[in-house]
Amino acid sequence: MTITHDRRFGPYTVEDLHARDDDGKGFELEDGWLVELSPSWPHNWAAECVWEVVRSAAKEAGADVFVAHGGEWEITTPAGIRKPDVFVVPKGVARASIVHREPRTVPGTEVLLAVEVVSPGSGSERRDRVRKVQEYAACGIAQYWIVDVEPRPRVQVLLLDDGASAYRLDRTAEAGEVLTAEIKADVGFTVVFDPQVMIEF
Repeated sequence: MTITHDRRFGPYTVEDLHARDDDGKGFELEDGWLVELSPSWPHNWAAECVWEVVRSAAKEAGADVFVAHGGEWEITTPAGIRKPDVFVVPKGVARASIVHREPRTVPGTEVLLAVEVVSPGSGSERRDRVRKVQEYAACGIAQYWIVDVEPRPRVQVLLLDDGASAYRLDRTAEAGEVLTAEIKADVGFTVVFDPQVMIEF
């Protein structure tokens, strides 16, 4: 599950991240370096919309999952610590993290779906489109959605086939189209929405 990169590994650890006065909020840990996250309001609104449609679909199906969102939930990857904008895990995994704080950070290997909303022109854009594609595949996360709000709402669904080490692009849905995606869980559920909702108020 190791990913090698050209850059030198930094001096920071998970303990350093959590020892910060802000408990590491607003930062990811990538190859031993603290990477600041600075999402915009359109980014946050899009993430909120995706969270709502995924959570509603899971609840309606009766799936025993937890849909996380917000920047405080963390997952482990080969690079360190990532904070997907939205992700789905079995409810028992989330419960262990919330109630017992063991593990404090959700193992990436337990994640069923990860979603990243791209902030165009930011330092995080390349991470979302390149680095995290590799990291999330290495964790075995079955689905990864890359969400764009600008210049037009769009969702790319990347799937990891059984035994595969890299994602394949399964489908892309733009504003005005309907995205239908099946999420595998104890009770599988289907998410159906038009990406246009991410810019509606």
